[in-house]
Amino acid sequence: MLIFDQLKKGDRPLQWIAMGVLLGMAVLLAGLWYVQIISRKRYQTSLKIQSFRTVRLPAIRGKILDRNGLLLAQNQPRFNVNLYLEDLRPLFTHEYTNTVKREYLRQTGKTKPTRKEVSALERQARYRVVSNIVAQVSSAVQVPLLLDEKKFARHYTNELFLPLLIVKNLTPPQVALFMGKAADLPGIDLEIQPMRTYPLGATAAHLLGYLRRSDHPVEEEEITYRYPLPDFIGAAGLEAIFDQHLRGKAGVKSMLVDNIGYRQREEIWPAPEPGQNLFLTLDLPLQQAAERALHSAGAGTRGAAVVMDARNGDILALASAPAYNPNLFITNMPPDEWQRLNDAQLKPQINRATHGAYAPGSAFKIVVGLACLEEGLDPEEVFHSKGFYRVGRGTWDDTAGPGEFDFRRAFYRSSNPYFIEHGLKVGSKKIIELGRFFHLGERTGLLPHQEVRGYFPDPSQKLKIDGSPWLDGDTANLSIGQGEITVTPLQMAVLTAAIANGGKILWPRLVDRLEPQETDGSQEPTLFPAGRIRDTLPVQARHLQMIRDAMRADVEERDGTGHSARVPGLNICGKTGTAQVKQGRKVIDHITWFVSFAPYESPRYVVVVMVESGLSGGGTCAPLAQQIYRAIQKREQLGPAQPAPVVTLK
Repeated sequence: MLIFDQLKKGDRPLQWIAMGVLLGMAVLLAGLWYVQIISRKRYQTSLKIQSFRTVRLPAIRGKILDRNGLLLAQNQPRFNVNLYLEDLRPLFTHEYTNTVKREYLRQTGKTKPTRKEVSALERQARYRVVSNIVAQVSSAVQVPLLLDEKKFARHYTNELFLPLLIVKNLTPPQVALFMGKAADLPGIDLEIQPMRTYPLGATAAHLLGYLRRSDHPVEEEEITYRYPLPDFIGAAGLEAIFDQHLRGKAGVKSMLVDNIGYRQREEIWPAPEPGQNLFLTLDLPLQQAAERALHSAGAGTRGAAVVMDARNGDILALASAPAYNPNLFITNMPPDEWQRLNDAQLKPQINRATHGAYAPGSAFKIVVGLACLEEGLDPEEVFHSKGFYRVGRGTWDDTAGPGEFDFRRAFYRSSNPYFIEHGLKVGSKKIIELGRFFHLGERTGLLPHQEVRGYFPDPSQKLKIDGSPWLDGDTANLSIGQGEITVTPLQMAVLTAAIANGGKILWPRLVDRLEPQETDGSQEPTLFPAGRIRDTLPVQARHLQMIRDAMRADVEERDGTGHSARVPGLNICGKTGTAQVKQGRKVIDHITWFVSFAPYESPRYVVVVMVESGLSGGGTCAPLAQQIYRAIQKREQLGPAQPAPVVTLK
């Protein structure tokens, strides 16, 4: 070769170049040998001490709205101040080297601290730096803040890659103070978090339910998170029933940390998917009117009110008193509120409209009267009442007093002797069979886990709940809605709707649809059909009409028990009820009712009111129903309410 020939001839410049190339190659080979052989363990160790951390990022929860788009539950921004410790490493080093270490050596007279002492001094330096920043934030937002040394040390040891929460839930004025005085502090950042809020407080609280904090991922999520950020899940009501739809899908933040625990880099995969919005059949103004009516009965009122569309089963209002403020389950529940929630008599957490079972009293005479008519009762036949009725050793008093009663007058005056007399003639089996067609003693399925069946006997049953034989006195009790029967206000609303609409037993409906928050057309809403028929009453249309006429008389006639529910311009049909609550043979309380529908000409609205410890159905519940009907009348005149502005969080 020419090059080697020149080298052999003693070409000095070329020889020097060749030597340089060979030397460079030797250095390169030595470097590769050092990296791959000598430094192999160090790099392997470095890879081991670097690791990924997966953090669960909660999604924005879907809103809950009424039928017109009025907000019942939404998300509002919550402002938190966080401190990122990795940004403070130079300050930690400076504080340790220039202050803490020097002070220690000066005080001890040592020239060099031990390894154990270094670790303690570094902890002290870090605490000084962070506590100083916390003090500045405290001064800026005018909130007393104190950095707990043990909690800080635990966070630094276990969750260094996560920000340290300094103060949460700042008010708008505090945010302004922070931005003006503390936003430029090292490592400080203002974080905006979506927080569930119920803008109307206790309104529809039993329907909406509440959330509880959960620091652990839910079971259906497949990813295992090492550090789930705090989240909330539905614990009661619709928040629990539709939790999976409202909550959406959590995202994942993956962070690479070094051997100390500081973040090196991070990325989000995938991003959180917001939950769906839940639209209800509720009409918010009517819901508020029903709640106001219950509250007007006095402080500590225990009762329920249901407003239902008799045509399709839509629940327009479903109120229970007393209630609670679901916001308190997310923030801090005051001790006195916890005590009230656990009150054995008030039971604010119980939805009395679906979870309370009560004797219906004379409101059940709707069923008894219909059964008697079906079995051949002549509505024109006059019955002479003595003002009381005896069966065996039992005596039933009568607020209607003595006198002559045909079916219509006996109904609107609520004559116990009349209905006991004819109930005994018809027999308990026929009454119970008809009651079964109304699906009494069965759940409606409206609110799973928040609804009871009540109790309604079987037609073939010859024994009572306590095992004793069924006697004529039990049939007498059944004929006036007492004894072996309990119902919920919602069941009575379904029953009344069937009378109003011509015999259709409807499945009540509370949810209209689920819609995605981001309406880009890629996802269709989920619709819940209205007007689902559960059963049809096997009765004659003319007998249903007789019941409707008698119910109209109960409100229109001056001596009708439901006259105090009358609203000029609206033909209301109703039936009162007052049931005794006994302990042994002693009457200890009363359950009062008013069940109704309107207008008579074209029934649409069903209104049921129940109050525990009331005076009577006509004296306690009918006036409350009147308030609700006035709100309905006004509602129809004003038209649909306009949606409130929606707070959008991204």
